[in-house]
Amino acid sequence: MDLILFGMQGSGKGTQSKYLATFAHLQVFETGAQLRRLAQEESELGQKVKSIIESGNLVPTEVVMEIISNFIHHLPEGKNALFDGIPRSKDQQEQFDALLKKENREFKCLNIKISEEEALKRLTTRRLCKKCKAVYPAFYAKETCETCGGELETRRDDTPDAIRVRIDTFLEKTQPVIDDYDSRGLMLTVNGEQSIEDVTKDSVEAIKPYF
Repeated sequence: MDLILFGMQGSGKGTQSKYLATFAHLQVFETGAQLRRLAQEESELGQKVKSIIESGNLVPTEVVMEIISNFIHHLPEGKNALFDGIPRSKDQQEQFDALLKKENREFKCLNIKISEEEALKRLTTRRLCKKCKAVYPAFYAKETCETCGGELETRRDDTPDAIRVRIDTFLEKTQPVIDDYDSRGLMLTVNGEQSIEDVTKDSVEAIKPYF
């Protein structure tokens, strides 16, 4: 069983993916990380991705599906996946569902749900490590990253206007995907407006019957 993780920007989805992957022994597919990794390869797919990125264009859905297929085929035998950041739209969902069906992979979805107001509050006060890009919430008092010691900074695109655009895009493009999976009985939902520890606890309890 694979797991597809959803959450509005600021929901802590990236943080929770690490805990859930460890709990359920899943290998994480994070779209951005896979693109960067492939762009370093000399393979045909890697060079295709590199050329798209260097041209400044968005990676087409067809190529994203090729990347997912490549990821699945390189999974160790019997290993399941946690998909983080895909599918983002109905167009991607149709092709994603078709790919998983072709590969005979079953899946459940988990949505870490927060309100628009909470997302705005979190995103305008969070900081990122300059070195490893780890994200820290407003209540983290130190000025350096606890993982690598790097300096923390506010993201340049974490302005209220820019955040509002990202939230609106999520509501317009990704929320219909969440609603569709929910209508098909594939979606589990947890309250993301709790402490990190409580969100982790509820998320683990939600997926435990399936993993």
